[in-house]
Amino acid sequence: MNHQENKSTQSGWQAELNLGFAPNANNKTLLVNRLHKGPLTVQRPFYPEGDVCHLYILHPPGGIVGGDGLTINVNAAENSHALITTPAAGKFYRSSGAQASQVVEITLADNAIVEWLPQETIIYEGAQLKSTVKLHCTASSRFIGWEILSLGRPASSEGFDYGCADLNWQIYLENQPLLLERLFLDSKAFAARWGLQGYSACGTLFATPANQQTLTAIQELIGDSAGRGVTRIGDLLVCRALDSRSDKLRGFFEQVWAIIRPDTAQRAVCAPRIWAT
Repeated sequence: MNHQENKSTQSGWQAELNLGFAPNANNKTLLVNRLHKGPLTVQRPFYPEGDVCHLYILHPPGGIVGGDGLTINVNAAENSHALITTPAAGKFYRSSGAQASQVVEITLADNAIVEWLPQETIIYEGAQLKSTVKLHCTASSRFIGWEILSLGRPASSEGFDYGCADLNWQIYLENQPLLLERLFLDSKAFAARWGLQGYSACGTLFATPANQQTLTAIQELIGDSAGRGVTRIGDLLVCRALDSRSDKLRGFFEQVWAIIRPDTAQRAVCAPRIWAT
């Protein structure tokens, strides 16, 4: 089926991806459910760690325009472990007024682990987007995830003088809200001292559960560095960063991930191969 046949009657592409993970008898996590509608799919899973499922989400059009809508649902069964990333940066293009939307919903069963580590998202000047990530955890499940944003294209002397990004994270523990966060970025927030202070890249990393020793190790990594911060809300670790370059910000988050993963996921760091290409 070609893109034209997938085209919604709405003003843009409407794509949906449903993923389900479960362990087999040897405790190797398998992709047991994969349903997609529209231009949103996955590559075959990789297993660089033997039993952990590394999966790459693909969006063939390469970018999202006003009117497009992406929906991703992830269900991790008991004792499964999936690491989900993307092969390249995501892109939200300039819009003439229509809003683009992206909704990601991740549900973890007992003792399940999900690592949601997409490559950075480039938000072009003039883009209009709303993004929501909903996370449903149990007391014994584990999660590490990040969101890395690049506003404008500083390498092309493009700032963010107009456009907006409405970004939401909703984290629930045993059906009770653990963190509800909304970040609204427009030209004022981009430039203001109380906002991004003109930095083109910003990001947030979440991990649960995380202990005090992990928090201390990340604080030592940050030291006196500007534009970096970390805190703990109960067992939820929240790390934030600002930078003039998204690749430097992501490099910092990869260092943080290397500290967090042995605590939260009981695994040494194993970077997806696609990150090195």
